[in-house]
Amino acid sequence: MQGTVDGFTYGLVTPLVAYLMACLGGALGLRCTTRSMLVARSWRAGWLALGSAAIGSGIWTMHFIAMMGFTVKETPLHYDKPTTFASLGVAIVMVGVGIFIVGYRGATGTALFTGGTLTGLGVASMHYLGMAGMRLNGKLEYNTLTVSASVVIAVAAATTALWAAGQVRGFLWSVGASLVMGLAVSGMHYTGMAALSVHLHGSTSTPGGDSPAALLAPMMIGPLVFLCLAGVVVMFDPMMVMGKPDWRPAEKRPGIPAHPVVPHTRRRPSPRPWRNRGHRGSRAPQSW
Repeated sequence: MQGTVDGFTYGLVTPLVAYLMACLGGALGLRCTTRSMLVARSWRAGWLALGSAAIGSGIWTMHFIAMMGFTVKETPLHYDKPTTFASLGVAIVMVGVGIFIVGYRGATGTALFTGGTLTGLGVASMHYLGMAGMRLNGKLEYNTLTVSASVVIAVAAATTALWAAGQVRGFLWSVGASLVMGLAVSGMHYTGMAALSVHLHGSTSTPGGDSPAALLAPMMIGPLVFLCLAGVVVMFDPMMVMGKPDWRPAEKRPGIPAHPVVPHTRRRPSPRPWRNRGHRGSRAPQSW
């Protein structure tokens, strides 16, 4: 027996909020990636780690906000807590590997392809591991072709976002990259959900695990608090907003002269007698 699947129980509310959460995590994470390219090598790992955690938390939160609107009419849904939170760890680790490659090798060529592929696979792995934590009176089945399309979407969009983050440009450039990253996560999620069908069992036993409402509190409190703290770090770092360090010399900064300003006047060159080849070292003879 096939279950009746509804992914939009609350209409467009859950997709829009989920997309905004993915964009928030992407904006913070990609901005930290850009920031890592402007600091000394000893500080780079810290910024990249913060960016990885921000993106991982963003896509994990996005997934389960979207899943608030997912129902199967014939059976209640529950979630296995260890598997659910393991998906968060997988997201942070795999996204982190991709970001570290781009952060240290640059957003070009093989490094960009490898980093983007791993980041996209991290998004996909998080999604399907989170779905594996779902408990219901039935079996989840996927269409292989649609699943493959969802992974391609995640990899392509994640690669584009990392390329944009590696350009080290202004704040609006990173905002655009975060919108692409949000599109990667949301597009991958709903494409993967389109591949899903539920085959119900004949029994009416209640599945084990926590209900979606029971997971809402830790889902919202933990990652959202972290994203807020990461946002504070980003806002209070001037280089985050500028997109690149201020390399202007001090004398070009208004109000901070590097040396006393001397008015430029045109003066005649003073006579230099020693230029007279015939009387080197003595004064030239006067003509009467």
